[in-house]
Amino acid sequence: MSISKEILSIILGGGAGSRLYPLTASRSKPAVPIAGKYRLVDIPISNCINSGINRMFVLTQFNSASLNRHIKNTYHFSAFSTAFVDILAAEQTPDNPTWYQGTADAVRQSLRHVGPFDSDYILILSGDQLYQMDFQDMLDNHKKSGADISVATIPVGDREAPEFGILREDKDGLIASFIEKPKKEVLKDWVSDTGAAMKKQGRIYLASMGIYIFNRKLLFEYLQNEFLEATDFGKEIIPQSIGKCKVASYQYDGYWTDIGNIYSFFEANLGLTEDLPDFNLFDNNNAIYTRARMLPPAKVSGTTLEKTVIAEGTIINASRLEKTVVGIRSRIGHGSTIISTYMMGSDYYETLQDIASDQAKGIPLLGIGNRCYIKNAILDKNCRIGDDVRINGGPQLENTDHALYTIKEGIVVVKKGAIIPNGYVI
Repeated sequence: MSISKEILSIILGGGAGSRLYPLTASRSKPAVPIAGKYRLVDIPISNCINSGINRMFVLTQFNSASLNRHIKNTYHFSAFSTAFVDILAAEQTPDNPTWYQGTADAVRQSLRHVGPFDSDYILILSGDQLYQMDFQDMLDNHKKSGADISVATIPVGDREAPEFGILREDKDGLIASFIEKPKKEVLKDWVSDTGAAMKKQGRIYLASMGIYIFNRKLLFEYLQNEFLEATDFGKEIIPQSIGKCKVASYQYDGYWTDIGNIYSFFEANLGLTEDLPDFNLFDNNNAIYTRARMLPPAKVSGTTLEKTVIAEGTIINASRLEKTVVGIRSRIGHGSTIISTYMMGSDYYETLQDIASDQAKGIPLLGIGNRCYIKNAILDKNCRIGDDVRINGGPQLENTDHALYTIKEGIVVVKKGAIIPNGYVI
């Protein structure tokens, strides 16, 4: 049996995403643009396609319109295949009037739609993580170990361990015990043999990645009978399954980051500008798929570029760009310097008529104006930054939420569609 027939995937759209605010003010977490041309949900979907899994449900609830639109416009398969990416929006039904209460509850409420599709296994993924994983390898490990549930795990060090569910394996690679977000003082009891290379880096604890494979029958039994009140996989179902059934650990040693807050999102995007980034977009076997847009190539004039990623359809006349990601349809004016910034780009181009009208009204054009200096910033979609604007993010700035921007951990996030007037200083 091909892998596409024996397993189907459920991708969780996440909650309100308040830690990623203001990027999630009008869109769900999986719909947040990354790397200038993709959206976060493209990562788990692409990992599935690259692993031969082509039946996927995406569960959505908060601010889901742009995510629904992106998936509808992007993932089309042959009329002769059984492949699909279907949106399952939270719905109120006569027997269930509530919205999703957690990860397990979201899957429970969706079983009525998943039920008619045959599969032996169900893969459960998060919609807001950055990684490249072969799920075929994880499934092979699941079968070989005779597991009922497999949890993908990643070695972490002392600093990150208290943020995760940490587990210990027995000699057969099955999970013997699990603790959610342990305090620093108890960590010494949770050291695992993560292998020589990981130990050398101080990564001696096994953390759950929130990626699970369940035997289908067991998942239905647990959600519909055994754990009827449980709302969360990580906090309830996985810990309570240990000892009840075989729960295996699948250790993943590649790059993985959970994009839970503005700082991790910022770092993950700027990391793509490195000479050899941890997350490899230039991989023949692990393509990241997204909506195909008919955009012209980028046009750059008189600009010094240093470690910069530029998406298609951009027009750049800046003086210097350094450690910067420039999204689709971006425009950057003459004499501007942009450093350590993620500019998401625009959803449309302004016509010459639009530009003349903007100028007559004194409204800055879409994009970044002339002679600007921008550092340590995220510019959301469709921003208008006037001429001579200075945005200098860094630890000297206090956290704040302004009508035009939000500052978190020294990163200035200019809100979607914000208009920053000429000469403005942050």
